[in-house]
Amino acid sequence: MVTYNKLSGQSAGRIDAISDAVFGVAMTLLVLEIKVPEFEEHITELELAAAFWALMPKFLVYFLSFMTAGIFWTGQSAQFRYIKTSDRNLNWINLLFLLFVSTLPFSTAFLGDHITFKFSIFLYWLNVFLMGIMLYINWEYASRHNFIASEMRDVVYEPIRKRIISAQLLYFAGALLCFIDTYLSIGFIVVVQLNYAFAFLGNKK
Repeated sequence: MVTYNKLSGQSAGRIDAISDAVFGVAMTLLVLEIKVPEFEEHITELELAAAFWALMPKFLVYFLSFMTAGIFWTGQSAQFRYIKTSDRNLNWINLLFLLFVSTLPFSTAFLGDHITFKFSIFLYWLNVFLMGIMLYINWEYASRHNFIASEMRDVVYEPIRKRIISAQLLYFAGALLCFIDTYLSIGFIVVVQLNYAFAFLGNKK
């Protein structure tokens, strides 16, 4: 007898569709946390420039999170390039992944408002860690249930798995740097992201 649980969630394309939508909204919401300064009276050019300069920490965190979202979107897309089918469990794994993607604007805003606090770095790292964990679970589940194209599994499984692990270890190392300086922590993570995005160090995996 065929049950509903066997019938539901068979289309991997539906996961791709909702993922693009959630990432698009989350990445758009990031910039909304940067508020244009308001003034009650006439100000000078220097005062306006100073008010803009005071927004630099928020621009830094915005760039950090936009890169974070872009890297995770690319990572999930790379997985579904080879995942050919799905089931309801894989659907819910990805919905939980998107749950943590959708909280990225909040952890970004929290970090932007409290950029010199270690707790805000920890909260942001936790958000990134949970996204990474769900992406890893997604890949492992797809592999163990033979959802990856059989002719490509031996080629793509290990590089994608290692990529997730190495990225999460580097993010963790970056988070630990907050005990020295929070800006150093953020700067390190940005450098890691730029390398993953553009392969400056020749990391083609």
